[in-house]
Amino acid sequence: MITPAMTPPVRTFAEFAPLVPELAVVFGAFALLMLDLFLDDRRRIVTQALAIATLLAAAALVAGGVGGHGVVMEGLFQRDTVSDVLKFSVLAVSAISMAYAWSYLRERDLYRGEIPVLMLFASVGMMLLVSAGNLAMVYLGLELLALCSYALVAIDRDSPLASEAGMKYFVLGSLASGLLLYGMSLVYGATGTLDLDGIRAAAGAVAGEDRTLLLTGLVFVVVGVAFKFGAAPFHMWLPDTYHGAPTPITIFIGSAPKLAAFGMAFRLFDGGLAPLQEYWQLLIAVLAALSLVIGNVVALAQTNLKRMLAYSTVSHVGFLFLGISGGGADGFAAAMFYAISYALMSAASFGAIVMLSRRGFEADRIEDFKGLNARHPWMAFLVMVTMASLAGVPPFLGFWAKVAVLRAAVEGDLMWLAIVGIVCAVIGAYYYLRVIKVMYFDEPVGEPVRPRGGPLRAVFAFNALALLGLGLFWSPVMAWCQQAFAG
Repeated sequence: MITPAMTPPVRTFAEFAPLVPELAVVFGAFALLMLDLFLDDRRRIVTQALAIATLLAAAALVAGGVGGHGVVMEGLFQRDTVSDVLKFSVLAVSAISMAYAWSYLRERDLYRGEIPVLMLFASVGMMLLVSAGNLAMVYLGLELLALCSYALVAIDRDSPLASEAGMKYFVLGSLASGLLLYGMSLVYGATGTLDLDGIRAAAGAVAGEDRTLLLTGLVFVVVGVAFKFGAAPFHMWLPDTYHGAPTPITIFIGSAPKLAAFGMAFRLFDGGLAPLQEYWQLLIAVLAALSLVIGNVVALAQTNLKRMLAYSTVSHVGFLFLGISGGGADGFAAAMFYAISYALMSAASFGAIVMLSRRGFEADRIEDFKGLNARHPWMAFLVMVTMASLAGVPPFLGFWAKVAVLRAAVEGDLMWLAIVGIVCAVIGAYYYLRVIKVMYFDEPVGEPVRPRGGPLRAVFAFNALALLGLGLFWSPVMAWCQQAFAG
């Protein structure tokens, strides 16, 4: 017999209104899943186009503030300005990533109807992650993103390289999830709550054995977050995964998830574990230094462009950690600005490989770009803009992103870390400028490279030129990020 006290609460639409963008993407994913049953391989571009339209429509809902801000589902989900900025960026970058996929995957007979569906569900996971108000929602969003990513990386079942990459990604990703979950369980054991606001209130008053338990949980949480970012020394999955996955999949997993990982770090550190800032700030600073040094030094020795970009990702995570370790509203705003900038730069850098590849030729070695300017000056210019932005050359977007996080580290009394960042930025410029040197000063070799045309060329041009345009007008983006943390 059900008593009145046992009656579940009645849910109204108003309570779910802040989830309208997430629900739009979920409904779009299920609709595409059903539609794909009635399409053959030649007409599957329809699902590709509709998936991109779904992401852009959800981005418009976020930008328009549809559903409004609020905390719903007993604190599991919170929508605020921070989450809106990150969601809009995640959806826009995911749409760009998906636009690179069609021609490359169709040419290699790899395009399947489940690819856009998996990307949509992964995007939902990222959206939930940046709006998490509870440790349970953090883990739900993270695993939804991770499970979709594992399947996408291993989508080419006939490729030993892709299968190996998918297996490594799955095993090490599962290990990272286990460490993070264990850390969350210790935090729960010390504070008695899964709610991030409750953890924040309880963490400052915890003492004795419970405080030891809480600090141990903090260490495991930091390690789990570092794994998901690909920070050194927990980066072992990243080079093989980036190298083995089909390049459009690498674009997706190497761009938007960094924004989601930043959102997770913000919710956990500034939200739940803020009273322990002196501890996690030091841990993040050490990880930043290791990532900067290891990522840049190892990238110098790479001849494969995808592996070079993978190790450079480790170094960029180090720069992003500069902002987080700086702490405070300005530090997190700088880190958010860097995450948005890097997501765009990463999509363009791997997009250059997609643009020059063809069936039987991946264009993933640095020597494949030799003499590109002599044959395709416009394409060489776009690649040059991308590499210069990654190197932090003014006035491109990457320069202002590096300045922002270095300033945040200095203001956070981490001068030693800022010095490490400056030295590593100089080291990192070498391997990016090496690609530019190869394009403009080396003689063309081998069969002429033919960049893709049509809509894909327009997508790549938009992506690359955005790095120049936003570099010239970076202030509104930075102000947007600062406004998100102003409250």
